[in-house]
Amino acid sequence: MTTPAIPGLETTTSDEPTKRSRSLNWRHIGLAAILIVPNMILLGLFTYRPLIDNFRISFYNWNISSPDMQFVGLGNYIEWFTDDTSWQIARNTLIFTLVAVIGSMALGLALALLLDQHLRARNMVRTMVFAPYVISGAAIGVAFQFVFDPGYGLVQDVLGRLGLDTPAFYQHSGWALFMITTTYVWKNLGYTFVIYLAALQGRRSDLDEAAEIDGTPAWRKFWRVTLPQLKGTTFFLSVTVLLNSFQVFDIIQVMTEGGPFGTGTSTLIYQVYQETFVNNRAGYGAAVATIMFLIVLVVTLVQVKLQDKQD
Repeated sequence: MTTPAIPGLETTTSDEPTKRSRSLNWRHIGLAAILIVPNMILLGLFTYRPLIDNFRISFYNWNISSPDMQFVGLGNYIEWFTDDTSWQIARNTLIFTLVAVIGSMALGLALALLLDQHLRARNMVRTMVFAPYVISGAAIGVAFQFVFDPGYGLVQDVLGRLGLDTPAFYQHSGWALFMITTTYVWKNLGYTFVIYLAALQGRRSDLDEAAEIDGTPAWRKFWRVTLPQLKGTTFFLSVTVLLNSFQVFDIIQVMTEGGPFGTGTSTLIYQVYQETFVNNRAGYGAAVATIMFLIVLVVTLVQVKLQDKQD
């Protein structure tokens, strides 16, 4: 005995929901492909392909103005690791990077904590702190040449009023490295300040209120309540500021040109430029760039591992 069909009602088979879900999945896949594939093509053309070419060129002795390339194998790498100048440049890079990362993050956090309070004209001060970050590094370098000038600079004037001698910023490698590091920290301060300020304004207010009710001292509240909430922001800044500091070139070029005494303030990125475009040794410059890439990669992976353990 069969059940009569009711007029106005259509029966659906069990395969129709499956077909609809499949068509919906394919629609999502197509949309994702439209959004992702163009970016992947651009990354492949302008990031991964040059990276592979750089690694390939590092095995050759090549004058960038000549079409001829001479295969030397690991010769460029052996030359870099056996050259005393390379280790001085690596030391400069290490000092510059550590001071730049720690200095800009510590000062940025301090300013963010200060300007997160209800102060007069704080919006104007925030703008003044962030402004140097959007100014060209070359322009900042030119301006700070006058700040550190031993004859009539701002530093010379302040130290003279205090009865102190002006350091030889342009004749001593240590002072020259201090000069460019200070300049970079001042320029990059606005970036860390804005990121930390946004994180502070997004933190949980109930924890601050609970700490105030308990009468927690300010320093203890900072270490136990505020700082733990900034852990993710601190990790993000440690990675981005590290990567940015490895790529600083314009300030060094304008202020010291890698000197004094040849390589007094040269870093790895500046050595890449010097060897490739000044000494016309593109193969050797590519080897230095590869070494720098591997160093940054290892340091970043270590940071990620430490962050995962803390989480």
